[in-house]
Amino acid sequence: MNQDWFEMRDIRKQKLNHAVWIPLRKIRTFNKSGHYGHQGYVEESSLVGTLAVPVDEKGYAELLVRTDVGVSHNHTGHYHNRRYIPADVYEGHPCNLNWLNLVLDQGFDGTEVPEWHLHQDFVITLCLKRENDVWVCPNENYIAVAKLERAEKGRPDLLIVRAEHLKDYLCARNMSLHVASYVSREIVTDNASLVDWEKGFKKDQTEDDRWEGRVIGIHEGGHLYGGKIAGYHVSRTDVDELADIPDMSGIATDQNTASSSWKKGFDGRKLFRVLGELWRNEWIDPAERSPRIKRDEPPPSVFFIVDEEGNKESKEKLADGGKWLWFKPEVIMALAHRRGGALAWHTRDTGSVCCSPGYKVNFGINRRGLVNAFAKDVVRLPEWQQQIWAGFNVSPEDGVSEELLALQVRAHPAKTKSPENYFERGLELVNTLAQEKLKISIFRGHRSIPELLKKIHRFRAVDDAGLYELAKDVARVTAEDLDIDAMKSIVKPSKDSKLRSLKMLQLLIASSIGDDRAKSVLSPLFGAMELRHADAHLSSNELAETFAKLKIDRSLQTIFQGYQLLDSCVSCIYQIADIIRQWDEFRTE
Repeated sequence: MNQDWFEMRDIRKQKLNHAVWIPLRKIRTFNKSGHYGHQGYVEESSLVGTLAVPVDEKGYAELLVRTDVGVSHNHTGHYHNRRYIPADVYEGHPCNLNWLNLVLDQGFDGTEVPEWHLHQDFVITLCLKRENDVWVCPNENYIAVAKLERAEKGRPDLLIVRAEHLKDYLCARNMSLHVASYVSREIVTDNASLVDWEKGFKKDQTEDDRWEGRVIGIHEGGHLYGGKIAGYHVSRTDVDELADIPDMSGIATDQNTASSSWKKGFDGRKLFRVLGELWRNEWIDPAERSPRIKRDEPPPSVFFIVDEEGNKESKEKLADGGKWLWFKPEVIMALAHRRGGALAWHTRDTGSVCCSPGYKVNFGINRRGLVNAFAKDVVRLPEWQQQIWAGFNVSPEDGVSEELLALQVRAHPAKTKSPENYFERGLELVNTLAQEKLKISIFRGHRSIPELLKKIHRFRAVDDAGLYELAKDVARVTAEDLDIDAMKSIVKPSKDSKLRSLKMLQLLIASSIGDDRAKSVLSPLFGAMELRHADAHLSSNELAETFAKLKIDRSLQTIFQGYQLLDSCVSCIYQIADIIRQWDEFRTE
């Protein structure tokens, strides 16, 4: 804590107008230690108040003093000059100007801590959703737009907002944000020589701020060094305190009062308050464009590869064209696995994907395993979503997905089906038939299953590690979710047998169709169980056998191997369903 710390050069050189996060309100004390008036006391505090002001009225706002904008009062609607003034409105002078409080400080009587509210119009217009003390934007990948922080006992002490969204809002309303701030840094010490301010005082003022530094002598305990206080005591002498109903009406005069006074000095060793204070007024300018609220078109910043030479085009050209784009298959994971994202399948090789509700894009998978999408569908997305797509954009290779062309050009969708669409249905069908025929459930339906099923798709398998992870999740929703005790109520293993999961299911199925057929039917599920540990536990020969169980062709792209893994396992699940459906017939054969 040297002289630079008190003179706050680190703060004064910062410009809020270029910050990523803007404080809308702040009442924060930090770095506080020790006891006031005693050696070693340290305190740093920062206060910020703001007002949104129409751009053409900024000149009037320059006349405001810090207390007009600051945090010395909370907000409430009130009646003044025969009319009601809402809580969010600040009436400036002159000319009865109405300016806007973007944060409303609601105070309470008693012990309740105050509550800060982000202006409702700001929240609704920018489509924000409050989650605890964070306002997120579901339409923009749930990005945090505003944050409220609290001090001890839950007292709010800072509310900040993302500058990008604030400036968009200010642009739409043709307003600027007036920011008035105050910072103080203070210590109590017995050595005032750590600063060299002449006569213990220094002042520096610019167009935007005023800084002052002081060294103040005090007695230990906090009183001004050499200072005195005066006391004055007055009492009434005309009240009968023994009366049943004492009465003290009437004006106090020299005749019915008694008074005394005294003065008192202070002692204790001499200490020094070293104090730096900064008052600052800043303006947050509105953005030049408002793409969110006014739907202003930003200059093109996202470009996509459109031909074999690597030439790129932006939305301006692609929006009116009829081209397709090519992407790495990883793009689907990057989109669908975000909060608010979704993946749906239409045919074997086509589907739709989105990373935010309401922005679905149809896609297809071509012979190379690349993802195709119609360019016009991609460039109509918000810019932040285009940037995600652009990050996986590649040069054209092996044409456009045959099934996507069938859908978008010939208007005759393919008749094929994707295994992803039938995984959950198959598990439910097995349980429904088992309850009907066997009076048990084959699968327990663990609460984690719905979330796992969302992640079971071929795009997990963009490499071998992803293929093994996909197999692991397939095993979790099949083998690991089997109800062994329920199956034991139908078939009884030998006493020394320690059958688990799939072996128990094999024993159950074998009781209907025989051991060899049961082993053949369940082979894919055993393969998925083995493949989950393929990278660590299986030899090359064992691995080849595992892939054979799943009918996986290792010469194909891994995304197609992921498809084969799912197709084999879904086919297995539906075979189990058919066996249970015909349970009585098989048992009598």
